[in-house]
Amino acid sequence: MHSSAGSHHPFFVSSFSPANLALIIVFTLLPLIFLFLFMTITAQPAFAQNSVPPTARQAATMPQFASRLAHPAPTQAASRMHYPAQPRASYKNPLDPRGRAHRGGPLDANEIYDNGPINGTTDAWTINFGFVVSDTLPISNNGTINGLTFGAWLFEGDVLQTVEVSITSAEFGGTTYFDQVVSFTQSGCSANQYGFNVCTETSGNFTGPNLAAGTYWVNLSNAVVNNGDPVYWDENSGPSMASENSVGTIPSEAFTVEGTAGPPPSDYACPAPQNGFHDLHDFDANAAPTGVVLDAAGNLYGALQAGGSYGAGLLYQLGQRAGRWFFHSLYSFVGGSNGNSPNSVIVGPQGNLYGAASGGIQACHGPYGPTYCGVIYEAQPPANVCPSALCGWNETTLYQFTGGTDAWGGSVSAFDAAGNLYGISPYGGAYQVGAVFELTPSSGGWTEKILYSFTGQNDGRAPASLLLGHDGNLYGTAEGGLYGLGVVFQLVPSGGGWAENVIYAFTGGTDGRGPGSLIQNSQGNLFGLAVCYAGGLGGGCTGIGPNYVGVIFGLTQSGDGWVFNLIHVFTSLECPLNGLHHFVTYSALAMDAAGNLYATAGGASVDGQLWCGSVVTAGGFPLVTGTANIFDNLTSDASGTLYGTTGTCGFGTLSRRDGMLWQY
Repeated sequence: MHSSAGSHHPFFVSSFSPANLALIIVFTLLPLIFLFLFMTITAQPAFAQNSVPPTARQAATMPQFASRLAHPAPTQAASRMHYPAQPRASYKNPLDPRGRAHRGGPLDANEIYDNGPINGTTDAWTINFGFVVSDTLPISNNGTINGLTFGAWLFEGDVLQTVEVSITSAEFGGTTYFDQVVSFTQSGCSANQYGFNVCTETSGNFTGPNLAAGTYWVNLSNAVVNNGDPVYWDENSGPSMASENSVGTIPSEAFTVEGTAGPPPSDYACPAPQNGFHDLHDFDANAAPTGVVLDAAGNLYGALQAGGSYGAGLLYQLGQRAGRWFFHSLYSFVGGSNGNSPNSVIVGPQGNLYGAASGGIQACHGPYGPTYCGVIYEAQPPANVCPSALCGWNETTLYQFTGGTDAWGGSVSAFDAAGNLYGISPYGGAYQVGAVFELTPSSGGWTEKILYSFTGQNDGRAPASLLLGHDGNLYGTAEGGLYGLGVVFQLVPSGGGWAENVIYAFTGGTDGRGPGSLIQNSQGNLFGLAVCYAGGLGGGCTGIGPNYVGVIFGLTQSGDGWVFNLIHVFTSLECPLNGLHHFVTYSALAMDAAGNLYATAGGASVDGQLWCGSVVTAGGFPLVTGTANIFDNLTSDASGTLYGTTGTCGFGTLSRRDGMLWQY
């Protein structure tokens, strides 16, 4: 008889010992372990940190979700990350009374804003499991919000119960005007081609904010359904522009905001041509202009946050030829790494435009979770001779903020003689409460350096403005400080870095609080605006009185210190509303070559039904008046001509006053 053991390899014979048997098991399993890890890693989609994908169409390709849909799901190749843009067919929910797109048409009696009908066929975006979707909410006139309707994609049998709804001044953050968990009633559900139920979700009445005319953001998150499933906000063609907190700029979403509107724009007493006041250009709907700057030749430049060919923002020029003003679109933002929603621009040494925009790298963490850090860009005319006066400009991303201790979400303010660019950020820095940064041209690009990180203590936080002084020092304003009511600061080069000096801390007394941007005269004196109330009826600077609502202040250097001067105290009666108590803010300050100061004012009566707006001198004399709260930025040329933009009014048509660029 043959022994079977004798035919084995010697290593196999010896492996019958316990130690060698364990070794064989390890060597046998090790390749399988590596194979499993490899397949796990390579199979992870971009949203691996969250088991729920950002879009409904992505969910339809995943087995754990597709098996629950009413129709076969598309293949992985047709997922959100790969399929080409599809025509947005208008999905008419048979039970949805709002199956129409207003797009400039009349609103229903109880509607303040309608962003078009439920689509139901293109895609939808997750609003729970840590995802937040934010969409622009343009308000054409004041109104009190008390309801919301939106389109949702859900799994069969799911019923939406509540959603956290917030309204803010910026996407995913800024000033919060409303933030509540709101209950919804579901109706009109109908299956789409991906097997989801597309439903109309209507809130119960709630007590929302009274909003002035302007552009806000409505944010949906933390949606709750009966089965704990993901729920998706329906995508449509807008015109609003949306963002998703882990993806960035996305298409618009289907929603309607209900409420009690104030007087329509046609009933506003928008300033008519008066005393040298002229409308130079009327903007398109919901353009959200950010103010204008002048170049040496007298051309005006500005940015629209929601205009352009792609709805992601536009840079424009307004120039004169033969005594007439002509509007010229320079560059349309496309989103992504090139940015979107640009804020105010500045003119560089060579006549190029510089500014900051949303987008870039998604590595920052705002109040609603991960978000994009923002970019700094340059826009310049084409390199070759342009055969037409209407040639577009080129845009280059100079720097993408990276998050962490880097600044992010900032703006640029000024160039020095060496070509260095300075700016501020209300976020980021070493202590995450704001920073001042510098961009220096270098071979092949620009290098960023944090000059100063605010600590949130007596030095302030969240800087609001910055200017380069005649002495080479940097000056600006910030929140917080010794009394928590704002500071004016100075940054001085020191030992290879920069040192901060707080030159004034606001007390909330006769000096006011919350300083805005600064300007400087040829003598080096600083001037700015501060408000006199913290909200509520009356208010008033302590020691002055309840009708006093704002101040122009000055700061004059004396020896090693600075002296605070009260230039003018504004009263609510200077923005006339028949003598009623009302809210008034003075938001912009400008100086002409002769040293004269001008300010813009705007406000509303207590019930929100009466508005005022004016441009005034530093002595309080009104130059332009009306009953529309439109004046929120201001600039002046050497001759004393004033320019600004508005988000409402305009003389093009009475039915659609979507903003203008004006001259006084």
